[in-house]
Amino acid sequence: MSKFTKLEKQWILYDVGNSAFTMLVSTIIPIYFKNVASLSGISPADSTAYWGYAVSLSTIIVAILGPILGTVADTKGYKKPLFSLFMMFGVLGCAALALPVPWIVFLAIFVIGKVGFSGSLIFYDAMLNDITTDDRMDEISSHGYAWGYIGSCIPFTVSLLLVLFADKIGLTTAMATGTAFLLTALWWLLITMPLLKNYKQKYYVEKGNKPVAESFKRLGKVLLNIRKNKKIFLFLLAFFFYIDGVHTIISMSTSYGKDVGITDSNLLLALLLTQIVAFPCAILFGRLSKKFKSDKLIAASIMGYIAITIFALQLDKAWEFWILAVCVAVFQGAIQALSRSYFSKIIPKEKSSEYFGLYDIFGKGAAFMGTMLMSIATHITGSSKAGVAGIVVMFIFGLIIFKAANKVNISIEKETTVSL
Repeated sequence: MSKFTKLEKQWILYDVGNSAFTMLVSTIIPIYFKNVASLSGISPADSTAYWGYAVSLSTIIVAILGPILGTVADTKGYKKPLFSLFMMFGVLGCAALALPVPWIVFLAIFVIGKVGFSGSLIFYDAMLNDITTDDRMDEISSHGYAWGYIGSCIPFTVSLLLVLFADKIGLTTAMATGTAFLLTALWWLLITMPLLKNYKQKYYVEKGNKPVAESFKRLGKVLLNIRKNKKIFLFLLAFFFYIDGVHTIISMSTSYGKDVGITDSNLLLALLLTQIVAFPCAILFGRLSKKFKSDKLIAASIMGYIAITIFALQLDKAWEFWILAVCVAVFQGAIQALSRSYFSKIIPKEKSSEYFGLYDIFGKGAAFMGTMLMSIATHITGSSKAGVAGIVVMFIFGLIIFKAANKVNISIEKETTVSL
């Protein structure tokens, strides 16, 4: 990362810190929860559904708070404190998962931690305009996800070794898992400190006499403007659908794999491989963005996810889960990083938090819909595969609308050229 500025590197480091929590949410936490729930007599299908409900609740909370907090954060001097507050909610929630509590309390703590994590990303994503320039956004955003993937492997590998070899080092599985939660929380906090120390809000709205009331007024204007701006509106609508599948796969893949008979060790090792493979793939897509338009790369990633989800419908063997993990790794970082930088380039910079608050609504709203759809379908049919089938449809809708949005963008560019 020698070619990046000091602030760009520190911004990228936050992805390294919070991605360790993402790894836990995708691997150890749902496995631990399902094992705890089974001790209370809860069936595998029901525990998958309850896990999905908890993920859905956390995302809908952030979806409601996101645009309000994002609008407030655009006021001069507010973005950094709000980012710090939500980051600490996430860190403390992660650490509190180590407490020996009943499964329902465990889920409640998880929701608090997940809200803190997701809320911090609203302000973190909006910082992209402050820390770099338009021509570097695709690459910087891609490197954020890339280094997040590989960096998160450090605390995750230590956590995995603790869990897998707990007996040999004299720990119970519960003690080893609790230690993993504490290590991840500490990693997240320490890695974030450089950004907290040096970040300064570059683009902002001047603070008035009533900053909160004025923020609500600005939010209303943003909502009206988005309705008139087809470029932003159609992108957000497409994003709502296709990112649904991405977040649902991240949140539910471990529970789904466990339901179809994949062992805990295979699940954890396969998902560790996902992080390792995702690192060079995210960087590759960042470099490809210099040669190909980001909308082409996003569309290719959506099509890749459609194929992945269809393949998952027949998954019932460990080696198939390993193949699935590698395929997800190819596109996971790319579709998230390029979507983030694409959006950053089409919105007003001084209102980046406002717009990313809405971006988060469409992203987290989709995650809520996906996990809820999968949970309800699993509950009704007793099979996780019914929920996966619905995710395929979401990706297809997302691709269709994204292509329509791109046609609008092209037509707008042509009209601008003619007028000039």
